[in-house]
Amino acid sequence: MLLGARKIRWRLRRQHLSLSYTPSIKLNFHSLSQPMVDESDDFLPWLERKAGAEISSALSIGKSAYGTSLFASKSITAGDCVLKVPYSVQLTPDNLVPELKDMLSDGVGDAAKLATVVLFEQRMGNDSGWAPYIRWLPRPEEMHCTIFWSDDELELIRQSSVYQETINQRSQIKKEFLAIRMALKNFPEMSKSITFMDFMHVYALVTSRAWGSMKGYSLIPFADFLNHDGTSESIVLSDNDKHISEVIADRNYAPGEQVLIRYGKFSNATLLLDFGFTLSYNVHDQVQVQVNIPHHDVLREMKWELLKRHHRPISNDVNGFDSSMDSFTIKEVRSGSGKGKGIPQSLRAFARVLCCASPQELNDLAKEAAEHDGRLARRPLTSSIREIEAHQMLLSKLTQLAEDCDASIKSLGHVSSPVTCERHSIRRQMAQDLLNGELHILKTASAWLRNYCDTLTTTDCHR
Repeated sequence: MLLGARKIRWRLRRQHLSLSYTPSIKLNFHSLSQPMVDESDDFLPWLERKAGAEISSALSIGKSAYGTSLFASKSITAGDCVLKVPYSVQLTPDNLVPELKDMLSDGVGDAAKLATVVLFEQRMGNDSGWAPYIRWLPRPEEMHCTIFWSDDELELIRQSSVYQETINQRSQIKKEFLAIRMALKNFPEMSKSITFMDFMHVYALVTSRAWGSMKGYSLIPFADFLNHDGTSESIVLSDNDKHISEVIADRNYAPGEQVLIRYGKFSNATLLLDFGFTLSYNVHDQVQVQVNIPHHDVLREMKWELLKRHHRPISNDVNGFDSSMDSFTIKEVRSGSGKGKGIPQSLRAFARVLCCASPQELNDLAKEAAEHDGRLARRPLTSSIREIEAHQMLLSKLTQLAEDCDASIKSLGHVSSPVTCERHSIRRQMAQDLLNGELHILKTASAWLRNYCDTLTTTDCHR
């Protein structure tokens, strides 16, 4: 389950909000699959005994095309609370044995700590008080997060930023593993039996299933069987006063319908990297574009200085990607004649700086920024020739990226063609979903830039 600039800050992606948030009601929806419920399942009764409270009378566990899922066991009305999971039956980093917790350095993040909790519970087997839950967690071969992809499979998405982000994520997990293993020296039975692949598996379980809140991260049994729909308004809510996490239905459900929530407004890049699935069409898709100042540009140092002086770090977007001075997130541009919403103003500003051909032009931009809101080159350049040149440069960049992306898609062949491994077929389909989404974004942005340049050229001709 569930959830670039070439830099990622490691954290959990699922949104976990307080009850002060009131989701809007969305009634028009569709059922994605039918349940195949195992009537003998004892998971929910076990969890309710452990909690000493009812978790849900409206949901039951079943199987769908997405794996383990939750289905309406009775009629559900929009606004109904479909489950409540007390904090007392949620796994958090606080579940670490005190001796180990004291030995972990500040450099070990909460995700790695929670992963270590899962490792300890796994090693205890049936002696673990969490054994029924641990047994339900997906095995490595059932997970499709890109950190599990082979080198050949990763080549399928080399054109996407997810390729480099996967390499970065593996490197980060390795660092966390080495720090954890060092702390496990006082637990010889654990340190000898745990491999890097073991740790990567539980780390992926945490980053794909756990929920983040102001109080940290937690694995929420039963709630984490809920699958994702990007259009749903239902999310996991937390009530720190009552010490529970709960989900409110955003629509009516008939008995037997699969109940879905939204993990977040995530692109296919994030869904694939962190959760191991994609959507055939994702309204939240986006593309990371990196733009550099050529080394042969005689004004290169002056341009970098100017950009750094006026750079305003932007908080992580909803997909969790960090912004940097030369990396930008492009989203779908839905109007060919509008303001280009979807193409960051900061990217257009970068292009305007990049096309400057003299120190005087750069100084004029700095002066204009100082006289207004301090933001650099956010207004069209005085020279329409330079303005067209800047946007044609962006158009050329995005057109090339689109061509490369299209070539990558074609190299995948027909996804339905025979392959030697079902897993590879699944991952090839995910690669196609990812690249198709990114190609669509690049095409909409290119169309807007082309129209913008044509409009400026026509205006100049009529003067």
